[in-house]
Amino acid sequence: MKNRTVGLLIVGISALIGFIIYSFNRALTEIVNEACVHGSTCPMWGTINFQTNISISIMASLIILGAYIAFFTRENDAVQSRKDYRQIMKTLSDEEKLVLTTIIDADGTIFQSALVEATSFSKVKVTRILDRLEGKRVIERKRRGMTNVVILR
Repeated sequence: MKNRTVGLLIVGISALIGFIIYSFNRALTEIVNEACVHGSTCPMWGTINFQTNISISIMASLIILGAYIAFFTRENDAVQSRKDYRQIMKTLSDEEKLVLTTIIDADGTIFQSALVEATSFSKVKVTRILDRLEGKRVIERKRRGMTNVVILR
């Protein structure tokens, strides 16, 4: 999820918590009014105030956290753009450049079998190229069932 969505979701949940606090406080006040015969000196009034203050401070903290996440945090781009890989591309062979470009075009994640089809190289050749790129810490491979997922670092 995007940070803005998560932040607004937290603010919305905080508003719901605020409504629950209000309802609970109102019901508890009515119960104390009927049950306690000591009036304002009843120890239950102190507990109501304490619980209300704690719950409101938690709700306010959540609202501040949600607003901060929604409006002040930046999105982390998991996939780097072509500009970020220019320096790396200068050191690669033509075949490695083709494989890396194909991975970048696939938004940084591609199955190894799809890479074989996209580059028209043999499986062995793609595997060896990926081994070299993995050794240079440009990509990483993760096993997914019977195939590998190739991910840019």
